[in-house]
Amino acid sequence: MPTEESRETKKLSTLLELNKTLTGSLNLKHSLHRVLEILEQRHGMFRSTVMLLRGDAELYIEASNGITAEGQRAHYSMGEGINGRVVESGKSIVIPQTSREPMLLNRAAQRKGLTEELSYLCVPIVTGRKPIGALGVDLRFKKDRDYEPIVKFLRVAACMIGQAVRVERLVEAETQRLVQENIHLREELRERYDFSNMVGSSGGMRQVYEQISQVAGTNTTVLIRGESGTGKELIAHALHYNSPRAKKPFVKVSCAALPETLIESELFGYEKGAFTGAQTRKPGRLELAEGGTLFLDEVGDLNIATQVKLLRVIQTREFERLGSTETIKINVRLIAATNKDLEKAIVEASFREDLYYRLNVFAIFVPPLRERKPDVMALADYFLEKYSKEHGKNIRRISTPAIDMLMSYHWPGNVRELENSMERAVLVCDGNVIYGHHLPPTLQTAEASGTAVRMSLAEAIASYEKDLIQDALKMTRGNRSKAARQLNATERILNYKVKKYRIDCRRFRK
Repeated sequence: MPTEESRETKKLSTLLELNKTLTGSLNLKHSLHRVLEILEQRHGMFRSTVMLLRGDAELYIEASNGITAEGQRAHYSMGEGINGRVVESGKSIVIPQTSREPMLLNRAAQRKGLTEELSYLCVPIVTGRKPIGALGVDLRFKKDRDYEPIVKFLRVAACMIGQAVRVERLVEAETQRLVQENIHLREELRERYDFSNMVGSSGGMRQVYEQISQVAGTNTTVLIRGESGTGKELIAHALHYNSPRAKKPFVKVSCAALPETLIESELFGYEKGAFTGAQTRKPGRLELAEGGTLFLDEVGDLNIATQVKLLRVIQTREFERLGSTETIKINVRLIAATNKDLEKAIVEASFREDLYYRLNVFAIFVPPLRERKPDVMALADYFLEKYSKEHGKNIRRISTPAIDMLMSYHWPGNVRELENSMERAVLVCDGNVIYGHHLPPTLQTAEASGTAVRMSLAEAIASYEKDLIQDALKMTRGNRSKAARQLNATERILNYKVKKYRIDCRRFRK
């Protein structure tokens, strides 16, 4: 006959196995079924169920052992039968002889008419002090059995089950949150990069929009050309998020930013031990972009060796990781961008002619900002609104002199320089209007914009006074009387200043 010590050792061994079972699989239903099998094999607890609460009022069978398919469909209301009472009260119930208990509904397991007498034990499954289900088991009836240690053992097992259920529900909730967040972010990206929302209405940009609409829905390789800072990456995003591949990855590789020794491993990936420091297998950007778009920014900076491998990928749609002989097939759309003169690079033998023709299937030329003067103010207003919100400022407009400075500048840094200039202006502005002195010094030099800045104190004060007067005239549509009142000055003084600074009031009457 087993001793008390051996029985306790057996229970501890069982609990250890139950813990391994519940923590060793992501399939909770399978783990719970295995738990019930272990309870039968080690402790003779047969015809067992794990019932969980659906909502606040209904119990259903999540896992069972020794129950028929019909019995597995049984469900109970809160407080109904033994299982419902256990969940409602949070207290265990022991039925020593099932044949003498009228509240035992026998929905999941039919015990009536059996020749052997049975005992039924049911304990609550609790998480956070709240019952969320019940663990019920049948035992063969034994006269004078002490049920208290068995109930304690089952309560520990039920506690483990409760923790496993809680973890699964947390994982499900987090997964659902991430799915919804992913859907939301993709929708935001689609809206953000919808080319109809891109800023600019000049002739050059209208042609770009037309080209994007023509090629976005295809799998054609696109080469985006233009100076640095013109927005080539923005166009690449627009092509991807307005294509059938929008729900797949958009992966960027900056060919100029990566050293020659790393570019191949980043593009193609590598196997463990392929080179010193390769501790594990790493997939390349080509693999990560599977089904989506690979954007090669500054493709003109690729070295010749990598150009050869890239050419093969474009031709065959397959490649090998570094250190591997396994061929990987890919389904990736390629978009490349460059600010280099590739035709000149071909002549200088720094860029392969065959790769050029593979990339240059559909070319989009992005005009520099100096050739898009009608877009300067639209972009400036867009960046003003963007950075005013970002930095918590209430800046409503750009003054006329500041507009003149923006329009007269030649923008060698293109849209990126304009964006940086507007962010700086927002940061240094302490009112609700951007004036000329808020703009970067490069816009205020004679060399850059024709606006002299090397002035005496008197000249600086006069320049600021002229700005204020022009701004007031703009707001009053050239009405000198109203402008004078706005500036808290007399009309006579205002007329004198207008004449002194040679301000043409007629330009403000439109």
